[in-house]
Amino acid sequence: MAAALADARAAFVAANPNSRARFEAAARVMPGGNTRTVLFYEPFPLCIARGEGARIWDVDGHAYLDFLGEFTAGIFGHSDPRIRAAIDAALDGGINLSGHNTLEAELAAIVCARFPSIERVRFTNSGTEANLLALAAATVHTGRRKVMVFQGAYHGGVLSFGAGPAPVNVPHDWVMAPYNDLAGTEALIAEHAPALAAILVEPMLGAGGCIPADPAFLAGMRAAATRHGIVLIFDEVMTSRLAPGGRQGELGIAPDLTTLGKYIGGGSSFGAFGGRAGIMRLFDPREPGALTHAGTFNNNVISMAAGIAGMSEVLTPAAIRALNARGDRLRDGLNAMFRRRGARLTATGLGSIVGLHGTAGPVRAPGDLAAADPAVKDLVFFDLVARGYYIARRGFIALSLPLTDPDVEGLAAALDDIVASRGALLRSGT
Repeated sequence: MAAALADARAAFVAANPNSRARFEAAARVMPGGNTRTVLFYEPFPLCIARGEGARIWDVDGHAYLDFLGEFTAGIFGHSDPRIRAAIDAALDGGINLSGHNTLEAELAAIVCARFPSIERVRFTNSGTEANLLALAAATVHTGRRKVMVFQGAYHGGVLSFGAGPAPVNVPHDWVMAPYNDLAGTEALIAEHAPALAAILVEPMLGAGGCIPADPAFLAGMRAAATRHGIVLIFDEVMTSRLAPGGRQGELGIAPDLTTLGKYIGGGSSFGAFGGRAGIMRLFDPREPGALTHAGTFNNNVISMAAGIAGMSEVLTPAAIRALNARGDRLRDGLNAMFRRRGARLTATGLGSIVGLHGTAGPVRAPGDLAAADPAVKDLVFFDLVARGYYIARRGFIALSLPLTDPDVEGLAAALDDIVASRGALLRSGT
């Protein structure tokens, strides 16, 4: 495995001299040549020059089918003409208007209609901000300070729990619970209930490995939160794209608060938090003692216009269902192929979000990935890049609307070819 991976890396370096030069120049003015950690990988990341539809081009002139989809934010692909037209029209009226504008309430109405548990909503600039504000609301609403989160969870740059709380996390009083372990979680809830303000959970771990929550696990938390007066927050920054009403709508489980982001701003900088009117009332400036919620660009016209066009004209319920059905077919087909060839690979996720792992599975919790070989994903990544397919180095795949069935079938065929050609390595890990 080590020799094959070294050869693949060497071929990558030889094929991408301009990306390497761009990286080395960037490293002279940015730590590690990087301003967004997830995009970095050794020996250097590709520098992407442009995108159109479902394709991107790097600075060395290579074209790729984009199966990363900006980590789910790029669900519309690159420069959808309807979204571009909406942005152009909005810019004709000015960029920063120093007040309420004509677009924000329209997008808010679309969000509330799409997600029935959201009775009132406020906008932010990112999913990280949305989760921070939702937690603030929960602590004030309940008068409690502890927050339950889950092993392997990611709720933003300062809310990361891949191997326990990250050093840069905000200093809430965290209670760490085991994902997809209802009995263990219920025991922790009962132990900490008098001090628990919120339970913050992803209906599917995203950065934690595309691991879906069991419906019974989420339903059990809903019941426990209701029983103990705890605010249940669903982080649907990623999973809201899995069905017209998000994962919560698909399962019929209503959280008290929901956080959103990524694509809902039409691919622009965006986040949102919302839910029960009685909780969201805390942010009503007409109320005595209302909580403040700052953010110069919370209602910026680019995100508002792009979001309205994207959610009303492009990402229709039919489009969402078709996209996620395409993703399910891809995942099922890959897992069938991996089993047929005896490959030490498995594909996780739901709908249009797929995770590739260097293990035969099954994968129900982050601990199940402990024995996975990271070199397997590295080799698959370099082999896919060489074939013109772009995914995340960590094996993350997010389909976008411009991808066609032949595009997806091409990715599956490329992976089949990789497994066939690397078969012994991927079976043994040697």
